[in-house]
Amino acid sequence: MSVIRPYQFYDKTIIEEKANQLLIQAKNEGYPLDWGEGIAHRIVDLLELRMLWKIIPNDDQGEIVAKIEPLERRITLNEDIDKLKNDQGFQQSTIAHEIGHWILHINQDEADGLMEQLSLPLPLNTLTEEQVFLCRVTGQENLKKIKLEKQNYNREWQAQYFAGCLLMPEYKLLECKRGRDLTNWKHLYPIADELCVTISNLVYRLQQLGWIYIQKGSKKIYQGRHLKSKLDF
Repeated sequence: MSVIRPYQFYDKTIIEEKANQLLIQAKNEGYPLDWGEGIAHRIVDLLELRMLWKIIPNDDQGEIVAKIEPLERRITLNEDIDKLKNDQGFQQSTIAHEIGHWILHINQDEADGLMEQLSLPLPLNTLTEEQVFLCRVTGQENLKKIKLEKQNYNREWQAQYFAGCLLMPEYKLLECKRGRDLTNWKHLYPIADELCVTISNLVYRLQQLGWIYIQKGSKKIYQGRHLKSKLDF
């Protein structure tokens, strides 16, 4: 038995739909989505997951930022990483990334069933070893910095894309862009603060949506072709 699903390709629209469904569910069930304080913690509550801060030792591949432990329904953050504690945007992205793994890659019914078995006096060899997802980076642009097998890389990409959709849904970005110029860095930083995300994750998300374009090695922002087709608030 495995709590981790076999690798599956997800279209971007499917990932975005799953993130939006969580936001709708949170709203319908009365969970306040305070964007300025970050919404990842609210979604953790909605999913009845637990949060834990503790030191996570490096392994043979290096530093581990966080991990999700399915049988514990727990997201563990590495308290030894100062940026994770002091940068709210980085923290929100990390938590949302782990939520992405929970939604996309973990067989939740299997995990809950194994949790029930663990509470029974069964021989240990009848239970599967717990499997975890280790998070070493956050942000799509950082994925290429670590060596992963193709399927593991794709899973990490999916989880991070989910995080961007969850923290920066298109409808909220349209709201935030009112009266602002997305090609002006001075306008982007306040948006990042309002959404409690890092500026790099905001810029990456806007480029994914085709709203802006930045040439490699340049800081100049150009308006993307897809933004022109959106209603200009």
